Amino acid sequence: MNNEIEGALRPSVMVDADHPAVIAFARAATAGTRTARERAVKLYYAVRDDFRYDPYKVDLSVEGLKASRVLSDGYGWCIPKAVLLAAACRVVGVPARLGLADVRNHLSTPRLREAMGTDMFYRHGYTAIHLDGKWLKATPAFNLALCHKMRLHPLEFDGTGDSIYHPFDLDGQRHMEYVTMHGEFDDVPRDDLLQVFAKHYAGLPRLDQANWDEDIQSEVRQG
Repeated sequence: MNNEIEGALRPSVMVDADHPAVIAFARAATAGTRTARERAVKLYYAVRDDFRYDPYKVDLSVEGLKASRVLSDGYGWCIPKAVLLAAACRVVGVPARLGLADVRNHLSTPRLREAMGTDMFYRHGYTAIHLDGKWLKATPAFNLALCHKMRLHPLEFDGTGDSIYHPFDLDGQRHMEYVTMHGEFDDVPRDDLLQVFAKHYAGLPRLDQANWDEDIQSEVRQG
């Protein structure tokens, strides 16, 4: 086993695959599966849909970025949800890492753009999962209910190909544009996140003053 695979199997500080709640979640979600691919797919959908996406509750502390935090909160933004998927995969013996990319969200809500000061999502998180000798990208951020409300293509994952954001929504409007890929990591590169967020998201503290559910409902009514 090479070092890359070994690192993607061990618990780390924020990808806390040794946390009892993460272990219990991973084992329950994969009960009855026989192969690594089946386990990865089961975990993908469990993380995608059982935990609501909320970009207004961004906690960059070590505790706030842990996989176990998503389990206790019941929601998460893209990085913690990707971290939870990576940690759960490690529990059941599937190598997984956190991937980061800069993406432009052409359909972000006006309130979110105002709070962030941009439509660029710097250091968007996805999960890199090693199956059948290759690394696959899986993006569990947007839960199914959110996709239905916003008329977005739900991201599916079958364990054979990448699952990344669609460039257009269901109405043909531009959605996500991948701008820069920043690599994949055994643990959250928190120092990098702190520097990038401080540079690009001066309005980030205002996010906690807003409500993502109300924001989405407003967008649906206006649409």
